[in-house]
Amino acid sequence: MPQVESQDKGLVSSSSLVKKSKGLEIDTILTPLLSKKEAMSQYTRIEVAQAMKETGLVPLFFHRDIEISKKVLKACYEGGARLMEFTARGDFAHEVFGALTKYAIEELPGMIMGVGSVTDAAQASLYMSLGANFVVTPVLREDIAMVCNRRKVLWSPGCGTLIEITKAEELGCEIVKLFPGDIYGSQFVKGIKGPQPWTSIMPTGGVSPTEENLKGWFDAGVTCVGMGSKLISREIIATKDYKKLEQDVRKTLDIIKEVRNY
Repeated sequence: MPQVESQDKGLVSSSSLVKKSKGLEIDTILTPLLSKKEAMSQYTRIEVAQAMKETGLVPLFFHRDIEISKKVLKACYEGGARLMEFTARGDFAHEVFGALTKYAIEELPGMIMGVGSVTDAAQASLYMSLGANFVVTPVLREDIAMVCNRRKVLWSPGCGTLIEITKAEELGCEIVKLFPGDIYGSQFVKGIKGPQPWTSIMPTGGVSPTEENLKGWFDAGVTCVGMGSKLISREIIATKDYKKLEQDVRKTLDIIKEVRNY
């Protein structure tokens, strides 16, 4: 029987990894270890990479207001998303992220919190101490690779050349971020997957929740996509239409399943 590695509990049978929650089937491989009180990552990088591959979607957003951020996070969760990249682009963003991570652990079982827009090792270490389960960066930096690998936390560096992608993989990267995605496009992905079919790519930027756009990316061979303002729009946040956000996330995930023939 297939087995998976839990960060705290060793190997467990995959037959025990499904439970019912709010009418949804949620893999307990995605369920936080609620008894774990210290502020550290809840998932290994392999578990996070598997979740990215299975769901195909990593929503990303930033907001300074903690309560609004919680509502956005919950709407994405209710829509079926199981990963969230909090883009740390504002002052005191770490305070919002810390509160969101605690909220996810307590209220949203299976939601994997990560951080984006990380630019150096010190920032990566700060967010990992606040519970970040994955770290996304706009550029390839070896110092970030070192601190993330030391804690077995998935890191996804922004790369734009085959040399950068190869270097990232040599440093232990599981999933490479293609950024900005709209500059390179799906043809670039096809070109990379030819000589390097083992490379896992997550385009961010230029990804929209339409069948045409998503089909182009997944047909090219991406592992998952990162989606920000095209999914979590300013209009939705301004109008506080979180039900629409939930519906949009669910629809996007349905499209991804369809274009991947899942």
